[in-house]
Amino acid sequence: MSGLERPVRTGEHTAVYADAILAMALVGELTSPGAVMWLVSPWISDVKILANSQGTYDDLFDDNPPSNCSLADLLARITAAGTSLTVVTRPDTHNAQFLGRLRRLTSGHAVRIIQSPAVHEKTICGRDWMLTGSMNFTVRGLLENDEAVSYKVGGSDAAQARLELAHRWKEHQ
Repeated sequence: MSGLERPVRTGEHTAVYADAILAMALVGELTSPGAVMWLVSPWISDVKILANSQGTYDDLFDDNPPSNCSLADLLARITAAGTSLTVVTRPDTHNAQFLGRLRRLTSGHAVRIIQSPAVHEKTICGRDWMLTGSMNFTVRGLLENDEAVSYKVGGSDAAQARLELAHRWKEHQ
C-alpha cells in the first residue's frame, strides 16, 4: 500500500513553513504513539512547535496545560507514552542546550542520543509518517530558510526509514 507524500518548499518566497507540518505530525504521534521514533539532524534547537495559548490542545495535556510546547517538550511527552526515541546529531555546542533539556525531560524514558561529526541527514520519523529533506530542526530551518522537504504519511516509507536508520547506527547501541 502506498502512502501520501507532499513535497513542500518553505521559506520567505513561498510563505510556507514546516513548523505546522511538524506540529501536526508530533500531535498525531502523541495521540497514537508508535514503538520507535527517530530524529536525525546535524543541528537541533528547542524550537517552539505547538502554540496552545488559546487552549486548542488542552485535551492532550494534564491538568496544567502549557501555553507553548517546544520540540523537547513534545518528544518527552511522546517518550513518556512509551515510544523509544533515538536522536542523531553532531557533537556541536549549538545542540547542547536542546540535548541537555531533552535529557532532563526524558530521564527514565527510552531515549538514546548519538553524536557523530559526519551526520548530515535531516529526518524525523514516527509510527507511520516522516518528514525529510534539507531542513535542520532549528528556528532558521523551520521558520526562515528556503528548504525543500517531503512529508510522507502511510505506506512503508516510515518503516523502511526506521529500519535503515537502526542498521546505520547499530554500532552505537
